[in-house]
Amino acid sequence: MSERARENLDKALELENGFDFREAKAIYEDLKQNDIPDNITQVVNFRLEDMDHLIAEKETYKRIHDNGKKVLSGIGMNIAESAELMEILMEADAIDFDKESAVFIPIKDTYIEDCLDKCPRNWPGDPGKNTFGTGATPPFLKRPGDNELRQASHSEFEDIVRVVGQNEDMIGIFSLPVATDKSITAFEVAQLMEKGYSGLKMTATKGFSDDEMGFLAGKDHWVDGTSLITSLSPMSTMVSPFLRSARSGANLLLLDLTMAGSSGPGSPEALLTQIHAQVLFMMVIAQTVNPGVLCLHGGIPGVTDAGGDLSYSSPYQPLINAAMARVNNWITQLPSAQSGGSTSITELTSEAVFESELSRNTLRKYGVHIIRHAMGALGSLNFFSLEKFEEDCERERKNSKLFATAPVDKGIIPLYTPADQEAMEGIKEIAEKGGPKNAEHTLRKVDSFINWENSINEAAQNKLYYPNINDTVIEMIGKGTMVP
Repeated sequence: MSERARENLDKALELENGFDFREAKAIYEDLKQNDIPDNITQVVNFRLEDMDHLIAEKETYKRIHDNGKKVLSGIGMNIAESAELMEILMEADAIDFDKESAVFIPIKDTYIEDCLDKCPRNWPGDPGKNTFGTGATPPFLKRPGDNELRQASHSEFEDIVRVVGQNEDMIGIFSLPVATDKSITAFEVAQLMEKGYSGLKMTATKGFSDDEMGFLAGKDHWVDGTSLITSLSPMSTMVSPFLRSARSGANLLLLDLTMAGSSGPGSPEALLTQIHAQVLFMMVIAQTVNPGVLCLHGGIPGVTDAGGDLSYSSPYQPLINAAMARVNNWITQLPSAQSGGSTSITELTSEAVFESELSRNTLRKYGVHIIRHAMGALGSLNFFSLEKFEEDCERERKNSKLFATAPVDKGIIPLYTPADQEAMEGIKEIAEKGGPKNAEHTLRKVDSFINWENSINEAAQNKLYYPNINDTVIEMIGKGTMVP
């Protein structure tokens, strides 16, 4: 009986790690009803405690995906003034002119599904789960002992590439770490990255000439970071660069950096739904002009501080990004990139390094895909510090070993992402009123994130998943009790 029980337990854990929580629960319940060894009983009870939470959480993510598509087909995107986008969709017969209730320009349901079906799910260059790296292109390089705010020079960028190359064991994606001055072109930056680092790399080809655009084509170890939509509307300056990138043959990282309560809804589910819809729209356009092009879902939700500025010190930042990653890992199977591991602190202090470490550990705890901005960033992505980058890499080496010692039968950890049955109504209200600040839905959901944090803290205090790593990091940040 012991051997069969172990086999069934392994099967349940396999199902759980494949996000089939209902089937896993059925096996756990069957095991519990049988006379099995104490060590098996302990694990079964441990996992059963989480199953209903995980089942409910997955339903939330499925609703986010379904509603994201409904935003495109029922509310629409505000593209009427973009003649180029309108022409592309008109020629494709993609616009649903019969949807008179739409606020903006709606896309046909069947056309959305057809485009999403064309998006590849398998990617030869995929660096795998819990990949951390650089990113964000902060405008300034933080230099030791120098308070002057400047971009990186050619020689300074060469130094960055050299140090990143020396830490390839920890860096899964070398995404543009800092803006550069006129001493080096965007294309030269990419060439240095190609020469000095062998893993996955990201650049923004907006600064490339037409002749230089072919550099990334057909290269699985490169992605072209681009964006098109914000606040349900296209950015006029990005339409042409986006279309050029989509047609180039490069892998696309489709970026959306909507912030809660500022450019998007205030509740986690509604925020993720709007972001997901905007990324899906970019996928629709990309697949229309270049069917089969690889699209990475770069929905990178942001949260703000009391003053309304982007806050990477917020405990909510890794949580909302982990939830966005789960929408794709659990539901869409689209390759995805998230954000975290940074800090709002502007100076390289032990607190800044520790805060970043806690953010990365939170993301790893819940399981993500590709995480940009995780190494070397300061000041909510305004600064890049090579010193901090090296310190972050050292912390990662230690924490990777600690996480590797976690019990193999811990299963998937619930994130307790709060449901919002009013998410679609909230997004429609934002569309009609021109932004979330005037939307009643945003005001009603003002406590959503703090309530989410409280739920996680309560669960973390009752149940440890990683005995060797403090499991209440969110509470530590919130109470200011961090000790480096």
